[in-house]
Amino acid sequence: MSQPIHNGNGIAGFIWSIADDVLRDVYVRGKYRDVILPMTVIRRLDCLLEPTKDAVLKMKQQLDKAKIANQDAALTKAAGQAFYNTSDFTLRRLLDSPKQLRANFAAYLDGFSPNVQEIIDKFDFRNQLRKLDEADVLGHLIEKFVNPGINLSPEPVYDGQGNVRLPGLDNHHMGLIFEELIRRFNEENNEEAGEHFTPRDAIRLMANLIFLPIANEIESGTYLVYDCAGGTGGMLTIAEETLKELAAQHGKTVEIHLYGQESQPETYAICKADLLLKGEGEEAKNIHYGSTLSNDAFPSLEFDFMLSNPPYGKSWKTDLDRLCGGNKKDIQDPRFVVEHAGNPEMNLVTRSSDGQMMFLVNMLSKMKRNSPLGSRIAEVHNGSSLFTGDAGQGESNIRRWIIENDWLEAIIALPLNMFYNTGIATYIWVLTNRKPVHRKGKVQLIDATEWYGPLRKNLGKKNCELTHNDIKRICDAFLAFEESEKSKIFPNEAFGYWKITVERPLRLKVDLSEEHRARFHKACQKVKETPLAALVDRVVEFMGTGPHKNFDVFLDAVEDDANQHNLKLTTKRKNLLKTALAERDETADPVLKKVHRPGKAEADPLHGRYSSPVGDKALVVEYEPDTDLRDTEQVPLLEEGGIEAFFKREVLPYVPDAWIDPGKTAIGYEISFTRYFYKPQPLRTLDEIKADILAIEQETEGLLEEIIGGGTQ
Repeated sequence: MSQPIHNGNGIAGFIWSIADDVLRDVYVRGKYRDVILPMTVIRRLDCLLEPTKDAVLKMKQQLDKAKIANQDAALTKAAGQAFYNTSDFTLRRLLDSPKQLRANFAAYLDGFSPNVQEIIDKFDFRNQLRKLDEADVLGHLIEKFVNPGINLSPEPVYDGQGNVRLPGLDNHHMGLIFEELIRRFNEENNEEAGEHFTPRDAIRLMANLIFLPIANEIESGTYLVYDCAGGTGGMLTIAEETLKELAAQHGKTVEIHLYGQESQPETYAICKADLLLKGEGEEAKNIHYGSTLSNDAFPSLEFDFMLSNPPYGKSWKTDLDRLCGGNKKDIQDPRFVVEHAGNPEMNLVTRSSDGQMMFLVNMLSKMKRNSPLGSRIAEVHNGSSLFTGDAGQGESNIRRWIIENDWLEAIIALPLNMFYNTGIATYIWVLTNRKPVHRKGKVQLIDATEWYGPLRKNLGKKNCELTHNDIKRICDAFLAFEESEKSKIFPNEAFGYWKITVERPLRLKVDLSEEHRARFHKACQKVKETPLAALVDRVVEFMGTGPHKNFDVFLDAVEDDANQHNLKLTTKRKNLLKTALAERDETADPVLKKVHRPGKAEADPLHGRYSSPVGDKALVVEYEPDTDLRDTEQVPLLEEGGIEAFFKREVLPYVPDAWIDPGKTAIGYEISFTRYFYKPQPLRTLDEIKADILAIEQETEGLLEEIIGGGTQ
C-alpha cells in the first residue's frame, strides 16, 4: 500500500478526511480542529520517539533506581530528540488495551517531557479525551492516525524487498501540513482577514529582502532572528534556512537563535512543536506565549533580523486596557512613546480598532544600535498602514518617525489574493537603521502586483504565488535601486505634508426688529436669562432696530447698559447674544477677538494678526474665527516657497480674509501607491463608440423583426 499522497497537501487532505470519518457526529465542523491539530502533533512526536522508546524506558528505570531527581538531560539524550515520553505506551500500543484506552491515553500524555506538556496544555487536548471516549471514537481516531498507509515519520518505510514503500516526511513538509490544516479550519470558521498565515512564497521573498542586501557583509558569528507575531513559526524557520545558505555561500559559519511571541494558544503550540520536531529544543524555549503589545516577552533584547506578519484590521483594545486602562494618552511604555523632532513624548499609539503598526513600532524598538549591520526588518501590512491616520495621530506619527529617522528602505506592493483567506492588497515594508549611502534620504516603491504565477488550484482565497523567478525579479529591482515603470524612488520628504488650519473671521449682524427680539425672549426664558432679554429691549431704544453689521459696536452698547443696571455680562450671556440673537452675514464686519496694545505685537496677516490704525495709533487686532467656515489644507513639505507660497496661491485669491492658525499646524506622512503607479485607461475613440452603437441598433432591430414576424404567422 502506498502513502496516500507524498506531498504535504495530500497528507493534509488525508488527515482532513479523518475528521469527517470519525468526528462528524461528535463535534460540529468548526470544532474539528480541537482534536485534529493536537493529534497531528502528537502523532508526529510519537513517530520520532518510536525508534528509541525502549531505550528511554530503560534509562528511566536506571535513573529512578539511582534516585536521580533531575532526569531531563539523560532522558533527552536517550530519546535522541529534544523531548521524550516515559510512559509505557506509544499510540500503537494504546490499541492493545481498548478497555483502558482513555486512562492509558491520559497516562501516555502525562509521560511526555515538560516542553511537550506545555504544547498539550495550550491545545487543551486533555479536555477532549472524555468527549471522544464517551462517543466511543477515541480508538477509531488513534487507528486512523497510526494507519500503516501513511507515514508521518521523517524516516521512509520499506517493504519486504528493501524498497521504499512510504517516503519519509521531512520537517519542511510537516510544516506545510500544519499550515494547510490551519488554513482549511480557518476557512471553515470564516476567520477574519487579519487572522491569516503567511504563505511560504511570501516568506521567502521577505527573507531575501532582508538578507540579500548585506550578504557580502555577513561575518561568522551569532545572529538573533525575531518574529513578534510568530504564528506557526514559518517565518523564523525560513529566515534561518536562508541566512545559513547565504553564509555558507560566502564561506561563513553562523549560529542562529530564534525568538518569537504568539498570542493564539493553538498556533503557539504548533510553533513550539515544530521547533522541537526539528531538534531545536533550545530555540523552542525562546518562543513565548502572550500578547506582544501588552506583555513584551523580550524587553531588553535587540535583534539582528526581524520578520513579521501581524494581524491587521483587528482590535487591540484589550491590550490597550492592560497598558493604560484604555486611555491612549496615559501610555508610558517606552516602545510607544518616543522623543522625536523636539517632542519629548511623541505618541505612536494607533486606533484601538487596528494595531498592526504597533507591532512594527515594537520591532523598531528592538533594533541593534551598536553593531556594524544594525538591524533589518521586513513586515507585511495591508493598505491602511500607508495612509490611515491624520497628521498628528498615531499612524501618521509612526510613518513620520520612521521616515524622518531614515529607516524605511522600500515598500513592495504584492499581488492580490496572495494570502489564504483574504484577497485584499498587501505590502511588504523593508526597514533598516543602517541604510547604505546610495539609499540615504530616499524611499523606493516597487509595484509587484503583476509579478506572479497562477496556482493550478485555489487554496482558499490564494489563487497565485510568487514563483522563483518572481521573487528574483522583485529582489533584482530592489537591489538595483533604479527608476523604472515598476520601481519609483522618492526623497523622504515627498511623503510628508503640513496640515494647516484655515480660518475666516466670524461676521455677525444684529437685527433688533420686534420679530427677532420675540425669538430672543423665548431663548432667554429657556435658559433663565430674562434680564438679558430686557437689556436688549432697552438697547434698541437708542440704537434702533438695525440691522447692525458691526457686532462689536452693538456689544459696546450692551456693556454700557449692563454697567448702568448692575447686570454682569458673563461669557455665557455674550455667547447667547451671538447664537440666539446675532446672525452670520458675509457683508458684516468681522467680530474682534483681541486688540494688542501698540508695540506689543507685530502685524502678521498670514497668521491672523492685522494692522488696524485708530487715530494716530497703529493697533494690531485678531478676529474671532467662524467655526462653520474653518477648513484644512495639506501642503507638501517639498512645496516651493513652503506654506506661505501655497497659501497665497491656493487660498487667498478665493477667500482674501482667510488666515492660518499656527497653533494647529501639524506634520503628517502618507504614502499613495495609486498616485505613483496608476495608469488611466485611454478613452475610446468616437469611431469605436459609434460602431458599438450601430451594432446594438442592428441587433435590436433583428429582435424586433423576430418578435413582430412571429406574431403575424
